[in-house]
Amino acid sequence: MPDESRSLLRHPDFVKLWTGETVSEFGSQVTQLALPLIAATVLQVTAFEFGLLNTVEMVPFILLSLPAGVWVDRLRRRPILVVADLGRAVAIGTIPVAFALNALTIWQLYVVGAVVGCFTVFFDVAYQSYLPSIVDRDQLVDGNAKLQISQSASAILGPGLAGVLIGIVRAPFAMTLDALSYLWSAAFVAWIRRPEPPIPAHDETADGPKPTMRAEIATGLRWVTGSPILRPIAASTGTANLFGQISNGIFVLYLVRERGLPAEAIGLAFSIGSIGVLLAALATGAITAWLGVGRVLVLGSITFSLEWLAVAAAPDALILPATVVSVFLGGFGGVAWNINQVSLRQAITPPRLLGRVNASMRFIVWGTIPVGLMIGGTLGSLIGLHATIWVGALGGLVAFLPVTLSQVRTIRAIPEAAADDAADEPGEASDGPVTGIL
Repeated sequence: MPDESRSLLRHPDFVKLWTGETVSEFGSQVTQLALPLIAATVLQVTAFEFGLLNTVEMVPFILLSLPAGVWVDRLRRRPILVVADLGRAVAIGTIPVAFALNALTIWQLYVVGAVVGCFTVFFDVAYQSYLPSIVDRDQLVDGNAKLQISQSASAILGPGLAGVLIGIVRAPFAMTLDALSYLWSAAFVAWIRRPEPPIPAHDETADGPKPTMRAEIATGLRWVTGSPILRPIAASTGTANLFGQISNGIFVLYLVRERGLPAEAIGLAFSIGSIGVLLAALATGAITAWLGVGRVLVLGSITFSLEWLAVAAAPDALILPATVVSVFLGGFGGVAWNINQVSLRQAITPPRLLGRVNASMRFIVWGTIPVGLMIGGTLGSLIGLHATIWVGALGGLVAFLPVTLSQVRTIRAIPEAAADDAADEPGEASDGPVTGIL
């Protein structure tokens, strides 16, 4: 019988974190649909300008991820989460104001996208590093799964509700809801009472001069690139993000301009397809216990590698069901993948390195996103939107290979947590995963 006293539903601080994130995820669905619709329908931008809009929000993941990891390891993580939420609320709130004053331009959308991206870098790195300080190691998969359930529910219900809301009050005004959701998230994170572990003070007498930011960044990168577990995971994720964003960057524009779909239909298709996200969030724990971590990672990578083929091949009459299929495959495979790979990373990384390792992983795997978006926008202008969807679909078919050909596939269970005094080199400190190998 499961120990009900250890249920995360009875964990007040986790529930606060979960509640704030849930509301924020629902609010974000509005912006994810509204922002490209504003560019496509209100501002009538070109395909290149449309691709650039998606790119500017992701550029901070190249420029700021690695320094953010150092700061997350140097500072307490909860205040970083609160400030990031407040910053995103203010930035997004400027859009409905500018629209009401008839002053909204594509340049403001670029600035807002970049500012939101900067705050999101710090939030995401701190968020993944903060969870292990709230829950125990054996609760990581459950905690990540519950957080993923919120993302799943918002992905299913959010686009449909967002489409209806946008149809009623117009896209710029609908974004007010997202700004308010970030304020809600900030309030609940600030309400968490469990103290974080103290930041270890640097002892210059024993340890020598304090490492420079460059040296600390290098430590995080060495952990990812030198680990036989994290390196193939990063390679598969980065490849999937690169080719996926070639298609995804112009996808809404493609559906609106070449397939003539209204916001309500797009939102409905996204909502139905996102059932795959919810199914994966609910079932991944049981599937992982049955098949093992490594096999679920392989199956997840194969599933999201197939994501864009249905949309690329669909005729006009089947574009809506094809969109549903593509969203389902990407959602189910991606969620099963993320729950396991994030939990695995959190377990095998010493807590004092977790911010830098998370940041290094984000730098590698999200750094390919703006490249894919730029390629997608450029190709959309040069060869057409449909041909660009095909480029992303075919390129993404190789994403499963790095993890499938590595020792990751043999991992049975989440290993014992790494000690915080482990060496800085992954070859010395990553022996822990061996306990989880079949």
